[in-house]
Amino acid sequence: MNELTRERVQDVPYDHPAAVALRTAMQEEMGRRYADRLDELPAGMAVQAESVLYTGVIFDAETPVGHVLLRRLDGEVELKRMYVAPSHRGSGVASALLAGAEDAARRLGARRIILQTGDRQPDAVRLYEREGYTRIPIYAPYTEMAYSTCFEKPVNTGTYHRVHGGQGRGDGVGEGVA
Repeated sequence: MNELTRERVQDVPYDHPAAVALRTAMQEEMGRRYADRLDELPAGMAVQAESVLYTGVIFDAETPVGHVLLRRLDGEVELKRMYVAPSHRGSGVASALLAGAEDAARRLGARRIILQTGDRQPDAVRLYEREGYTRIPIYAPYTEMAYSTCFEKPVNTGTYHRVHGGQGRGDGVGEGVA
């Protein structure tokens, strides 16, 4: 296996075949884990292509083994669809994907990344906590999903000024370091 670091995460189009295949594999796995809760899923969980700010895929040689994306959600930058192929779990792919997404969020001028995960993903919770993410209250559209765990991580430090975007809430998207 090649060394799979943040430098190996490739920025690809949302509809890139490797990205689509990895999201499909994730959807199948999550469907099995949360089969008894599928009717409870809020509409906001669906990722609309036009909301995607960044899609990252990591390859081991020619094989796609990990996926992450960032989307705009109510003026925030949200991490979604983080997935590592079972064959590569525990190999550093997840940490590399997070680092790549954080680098992308910085380039986008985001103040922080937010994310939601479920109670049947304890490995994900451990990863986020280990990588410096802190728990925050459940945010929309997940507020009706009591089994959610939500996190944030600051990605830009310094003084910020409003440039554009958001809803005048100082949300960090479209802001830059002063």
